[in-house]
Amino acid sequence: LRGSKSFTAALPGETERNGHGLGYKSVSVGHLEAPPLSPSRLSLGRASSTATSTAAPGRPRDYLVLAIFSCFCPVWPINIVALVFSIMSRNSGQQGDTDGARRLGRMARLLSIVSIVLGTIIIVLYISLSVR
Repeated sequence: LRGSKSFTAALPGETERNGHGLGYKSVSVGHLEAPPLSPSRLSLGRASSTATSTAAPGRPRDYLVLAIFSCFCPVWPINIVALVFSIMSRNSGQQGDTDGARRLGRMARLLSIVSIVLGTIIIVLYISLSVR
């Protein structure tokens, strides 16, 4: 026995009735139309990430490993905020908000890099001043 890739779907204006006033027609999976975009997902800014994305498909990067690495630097307010942004980016990506996840991921990356650079400067200054 082989399973079929066709099923019955409701289509407006069809003459065939099922007894409940809804028209049904057998269609294959390839003939389905894409659902309309929800008005709540519309953006007044840039175009949707699906229309402008040139990167590989999938979730945007959240830079969680970089944010965790930056937590070892002695610039604690900045690296904690980077970690929070990274976690928020991961949550947005899991909820399907790719634009928000990409934006939050970029902010997490920026804060992590700033934290690592400032932490390195602080460590170098501490070592050079304590040697004297």
